[in-house]
Amino acid sequence: MKVGFVSLGCSKNLIDTEMGIGVFKEHDFEIVNNPRDAEIIVVNTCGFIESAKEEAINTILEMAEYKKENCKFLVAMGCLVKRYKSDLEKSIPEVDLWISIDEYNQFWEKISTLIEENVENKTYMSYRNRVVSTGKKMAYLKIADGCDNFCTYCAIPYIRGRFESRKMEDIFEEAENLSENGYEELILIAQDTTKYGIDIYGESKLPQLLTKLCNLQKIKWIRILYLYPESITDELLDVIQKEDKICKYFDIPIQHFSDSILKKMNRKTNQKDIINIVNKIRKKIPTAILRTSLIVGFPGETEDDFNILKNCVEQLKFDRLGCFTYSREDGTPAAKFENQVHEMTKKKRYRIIMELQKKICEAKMKEKIGNEYEVLIEEVLPDETFYIGRSYMDSPDTDGVIYVANNGEDLLKKFVNCKLVTYDGYDFFAEVAK
Repeated sequence: MKVGFVSLGCSKNLIDTEMGIGVFKEHDFEIVNNPRDAEIIVVNTCGFIESAKEEAINTILEMAEYKKENCKFLVAMGCLVKRYKSDLEKSIPEVDLWISIDEYNQFWEKISTLIEENVENKTYMSYRNRVVSTGKKMAYLKIADGCDNFCTYCAIPYIRGRFESRKMEDIFEEAENLSENGYEELILIAQDTTKYGIDIYGESKLPQLLTKLCNLQKIKWIRILYLYPESITDELLDVIQKEDKICKYFDIPIQHFSDSILKKMNRKTNQKDIINIVNKIRKKIPTAILRTSLIVGFPGETEDDFNILKNCVEQLKFDRLGCFTYSREDGTPAAKFENQVHEMTKKKRYRIIMELQKKICEAKMKEKIGNEYEVLIEEVLPDETFYIGRSYMDSPDTDGVIYVANNGEDLLKKFVNCKLVTYDGYDFFAEVAK
């Protein structure tokens, strides 16, 4: 039978999808990209915030339409299923099987029962048999799952469970296999990468893990996402500064700068410490690219709180910045807080922050024109006028890209030195350096 997957949400969810694909591949199913061709369609859902829930439900309903054609079985898995399984079963009868996150150890058993396949050969969702879906050069490497931070706005601990690190030898074995299969950029992910190892080793082992991964000769870039500010130690900064393979790219989820809001969010830091760590990184690693994410409209956020946020954004001038309006999530403490901010106010504050950040980005991009950077070429436009790639400054599917003028050479899947010529929005245009 032919199987099609739709993966929604974050890169951590994508790895679960890749492991699900791996299970089907182990049983000789054909994986197809077009849902029209699929006899089994699997939707891996996100249930993090309201907009993600809506997208997941709409996608499930869209995929259900294919049951009128070729599709025989529709399966839904993931975070949304974990949160609302019983309600979903009642409201969307078109779905033949719902698989919650805590049922992944029974993934093939449930699938095989549904399609009446032989279940004797049990196959489990595993990092060992995952099928990487992010191209031939870059792969995500999940080093932990779950979260112990319990920020008051976030449902992740209730969906994914407590923070659980993978053993260092298991991560290294997977990374080694990826490198042997041609992957040259590894992107380390977890809900909070800085906490890696605390639960099994008694202390953060991220610096040691990074040092070990840098010994893989065929790996070119190692990128780390989701470094929480309170856990960025001098030891970690020393490793990032020292190791050439580690991209000088810091994704630091800050969420706010007002101390009163940070306290209500149950964040483990304050404005002074955030500013200090940003300044420390820039002093120690001048070429560092800093990215953050913010929430506006958190319950009780006053004009003064918002102005503190805005002033700090203007002062620190992050290279990359994502902003979200607060989403009131079922089961989280913040959902019950008083002084919920009006939607119109949230949207207004969001626009102010993004307009401010756009000016900051434009100024920073102007500074880089004429500079040369190593670019990983990942695609080519259909008309072949430009290649599309990324530098160490760009995380996939999050930041901008670099359009490199086609000089007649075959540059696809190669690392190429390029000179930045101009920019448009958040993207650069470049030419191969002479």
